[in-house]
Amino acid sequence: MERAFCEVDVFTAEPYRGNPLAVVLDGEGLSTEAMQRFANWTNLSETTFLLPPTDAAADYLVRIFTTSEELPFAGHPTLGSCHAWLTNGGVPASDRQIVQECGVGLVAIQRDGEDRLAFAAPPLVRSGPLDEATLAAAAEALGIAVGAIVDSAWIDNGPGWLGLLLGSADEVLALAPRTTDLKIGAAGPHPPGSSSTYEVRAFFPAGGVVVEDPVTGSLNASLAQWLIGAGRFTPPYLATQGTALGRAGEVHLSTDASGQVWVAGDVTTCIAGTVDL
Repeated sequence: MERAFCEVDVFTAEPYRGNPLAVVLDGEGLSTEAMQRFANWTNLSETTFLLPPTDAAADYLVRIFTTSEELPFAGHPTLGSCHAWLTNGGVPASDRQIVQECGVGLVAIQRDGEDRLAFAAPPLVRSGPLDEATLAAAAEALGIAVGAIVDSAWIDNGPGWLGLLLGSADEVLALAPRTTDLKIGAAGPHPPGSSSTYEVRAFFPAGGVVVEDPVTGSLNASLAQWLIGAGRFTPPYLATQGTALGRAGEVHLSTDASGQVWVAGDVTTCIAGTVDL
């Protein structure tokens, strides 16, 4: 069956410099096995399938798959899927926001200009300090001494992230990851006066090796919740990611009057057509 399909680039206004996402715009009738098989075939970090919502408060339902598993939430698939839904005729029930249904529940998304969207960072499902063994394992995985880590915490909003704060953006860019079973997000501040507040890198295990994600919405969301909450950074600010991979990802972080963290990024459509599924 032919289904509408697109590939979009997220967290960049310049095509092919952010994080790509495959979106099947009509996932009705597909089994979980068929979705997972197609996501494995695309070989992108995530592939999503749009479906009618099961919650009356939502505008659409999204299922998010990596090449090997389904995720309850992920940031760049949230913005990319919303962009694809809107671009292909989706009309939200509210003029103020779009509401996405996914594994973690309902996620609010707002328009922030013509091509920029922002999602409300979901609550952390795990937080607090790392135990000594986990901290040591994370340091070893990144090839650094524990003493080089300025601060650390569990910052899991679904995918399983732990966060490490290093002394500088240059230290983050110099990381040489080794084999690990942890999902690690590392951040380090840029020098004063830089356009970006800090540099981010994201590492996770896949097939026995460590993979680096180009630009990671879920990680930037939880990093912001942690670092803003700890008083280390004051919003609004810009985080950059993907530099080590030749990308130019930009993630805009802000908070509203209630303290809710919003994660924004530009999205561009690179491929549009149909897929036989």
